[in-house]
Amino acid sequence: MGHYHEESQRYNATAAELRKLIPGTYDGYREMHKQAMTEGELTVGVKELIALSYGIAERCDSCIASHARGAARAGVTTQQVAEAISVAVMMQGGPGTVYGAKAFEAFKEFQEKYA
Repeated sequence: MGHYHEESQRYNATAAELRKLIPGTYDGYREMHKQAMTEGELTVGVKELIALSYGIAERCDSCIASHARGAARAGVTTQQVAEAISVAVMMQGGPGTVYGAKAFEAFKEFQEKYA
């Protein structure tokens, strides 16, 4: 198991504990997430790439793990991820190269599971 699988598990365990204390907030977020990530004019894969790029920009390891996994599940290709990372780097500059590489590593880790 790789780093990003472990990141997901660590985050999920902590979030589960917090979810018990503030269920309404988490229920509302879960419904918003469900609606936002539903297939429409944009595919789920494209939406996951947008979210992954945002995770890079925000330098959020748990976001990167979540949306790299989502992109892999959605069947996004390695080249599509690389191009989305390219846009994130263009917008973010130097830090984008660091977190872009992390996102690429995470995607490759999850891609092995969902390929």
